[in-house]
Amino acid sequence: MITCVVTYTIDPRKIADFERFAQRWLSLVNEHGGTHHGYFLPSEGASDQALALFSFPSLAAYEEYRTLFGVHPDFVAADALRDETGCVLRYERTFMRPLLPRGEG
Repeated sequence: MITCVVTYTIDPRKIADFERFAQRWLSLVNEHGGTHHGYFLPSEGASDQALALFSFPSLAAYEEYRTLFGVHPDFVAADALRDETGCVLRYERTFMRPLLPRGEG
């Protein structure tokens, strides 16, 4: 299993737009072979950081999912929402492997 951790720098004035963007990706990851663990949004103070965590069975499965970017209409629409609203200022991906209690995962 591989888990993708996406760290976003968001425009805090556009949190509602970011939430709409995030809701679309929650569905898309789950519909296309992954398990989305959720988005983690700022809750106190003036924060411009958000996180997303989602897993795929393997890096190859993630790469297959990535072939849909820029091609599949739902992926294009989700990216357009991000770009048109300017809710995401930048983001970076990190791949991690989870260490789970024995017998899980």
